[in-house]
Amino acid sequence: MQPPLADGYHAVPPGKLATVVTYLEMLAPPPRTAFAAPDGVRLARVTDPDPDAYRALFRQIGTDWMWTSRLVPDEAELVTLITAADTEIYIPVRGDEALGLLELDVGSENETELRYFGIVPEVVGGGLGRWLMQEGLAAAWRRPGVGRVFVHTCHFDSPQALPFYIRAGFRPYARAVEIFDDPRLAGRLPETASAQVPLIRDQRLPPPTA
Repeated sequence: MQPPLADGYHAVPPGKLATVVTYLEMLAPPPRTAFAAPDGVRLARVTDPDPDAYRALFRQIGTDWMWTSRLVPDEAELVTLITAADTEIYIPVRGDEALGLLELDVGSENETELRYFGIVPEVVGGGLGRWLMQEGLAAAWRRPGVGRVFVHTCHFDSPQALPFYIRAGFRPYARAVEIFDDPRLAGRLPETASAQVPLIRDQRLPPPTA
């Protein structure tokens, strides 16, 4: 475990980003709500995902929120990750159009991680997210013996994400600071991605604080 950060300001190394991560959990299934699927939408379990289609959907959902982890592996590594026995992928679809992504890590006998959850920008605010979370939690708690479902988010994510998870029944229990390479400088995301996070090409150290 990394030593705790001292109070005060800490310079972020050039080319890096720092974000505050919030960890959340629920220890019992929430009451089943009755959010109906939006018209024409069904939830498809994807057992043999196409890596190009997966990555395109991942970008469509996450480019504005600095989603990068599935953009780093090469194609072979990505296929291994998304077809693993402990990975369950669900996609809400309307016709042939993918509208979101729900990915679970079911590798533990008594825990399920909500690994990725998001919807495409065009359908935000139409009720799809509430319905998808309802179905996702049902899948996360489906296995006998599961006593905990957990997820994490960060302040680069949509400002709606954290309150949405709390309304869904998750309880925040820990925070951490994550430092990682700015994916825009590495070419993994366009330079215009995540406009709420300024792109700094030539970073200088900040002035000393009093």
